Amino acid sequence: MSTMQWQRFMGRIDAEKIAKLEGCELLKPAYGQRGFLTENDPLTAFPHDSRYAMLDEVGHDLPSLLYDKDFRIYVRELEIPRWQGPVTEENLPQLRLYYVRLSFLASAYVNQIGEEPVKILPYNIAVPLVRAAMLLDRLPILSYDGYALYNWKRFRKNQPIRLGNIDTLQNFVHLYDEHWFIVVHIEIEAIAADILAAIASIKRKLVESDDADLSPELWLIADAVQRQVEVIKRIPEHMDSSLYYKTFRPYIRFFESIAYEGVDLAPILFRGETGAQSSIMPTLVAFMKIPHQRSALTDHLADMRNYMPLRHRLLIKEVEAMPDIRSPEYKDPYNAILDAMAAFRRVHYGWAQEYINRWTDDPRGTGGTPYMQWLKQMLQETEAHRL
Repeated sequence: MSTMQWQRFMGRIDAEKIAKLEGCELLKPAYGQRGFLTENDPLTAFPHDSRYAMLDEVGHDLPSLLYDKDFRIYVRELEIPRWQGPVTEENLPQLRLYYVRLSFLASAYVNQIGEEPVKILPYNIAVPLVRAAMLLDRLPILSYDGYALYNWKRFRKNQPIRLGNIDTLQNFVHLYDEHWFIVVHIEIEAIAADILAAIASIKRKLVESDDADLSPELWLIADAVQRQVEVIKRIPEHMDSSLYYKTFRPYIRFFESIAYEGVDLAPILFRGETGAQSSIMPTLVAFMKIPHQRSALTDHLADMRNYMPLRHRLLIKEVEAMPDIRSPEYKDPYNAILDAMAAFRRVHYGWAQEYINRWTDDPRGTGGTPYMQWLKQMLQETEAHRL
């Protein structure tokens, strides 16, 4: 059973929905407020009288429950409410939280540390998870959107989305290391709002004039990517490399030949949560027109888009359709963006070596890809594209 067949089964490839979205401009000023984060802060808990409120308690207890060797028995006995009705603008925050709680529970069940691997996700999780995934136009596994984009809150609502003012809603372990790993990504995503706003401004200028000066926006993009570099450098402040690999990384691992009980489809490999499912770098690559050589690695990368929210995937296509702005006229700011992107990839490569590669002989990351080789290729081809 192929990923494409799963997508068709779930209605993820909805021609009418995609045509409707492709007919409107997704790259717009609103992205300058939040980037790829949700338009409003995620819902932190269901209302007390909600039929889904029991999922908050399960989610809160999950890090403790995972210490119990009978955790899977406990899960199979849970009466998980199915999502009722269609998705609307009003209930979308609740559906996203429902997906976060369920997908964490599914990954915890499949990948419980210290227990034998399983090949079947039980009916009481599988069926409601697939239903939620259908409504969100996505595959039924915890991906970057559920692990990061929908999984945060601000302590002070009037303060920025920034380290020190953000925390997670759901975790696999009690260690703060996992909170830190996630919230670092959240600040990087928040900074990306400036990148998208600048790209949107450039698109408008290109439409309005043939000789518009794009330098101000290009310098803004370079500055934003460099700020992202400074954030990702902070990973070691609260994340121990030995703890990362042994304690919570296993829970975001891919699903390999897992059958969804009650869902009439064959087992399949679903890629696990990985930063490669973030839409930031693919958007920058599309904007900068960086020619990454076609290989098995870039095919893996292309498949990662299937785990992104539909609007994000279509926005990347919109940016890909923009004119190439690589020109001697913009040599300095253009190269500054590439240098910042290369710096980000270089730091990322270093952390992959420190936090993953030194602890294992398995060349596959949580997404199931040969990550070290892939990261090195992306870095080299980014550097080679300088003017």
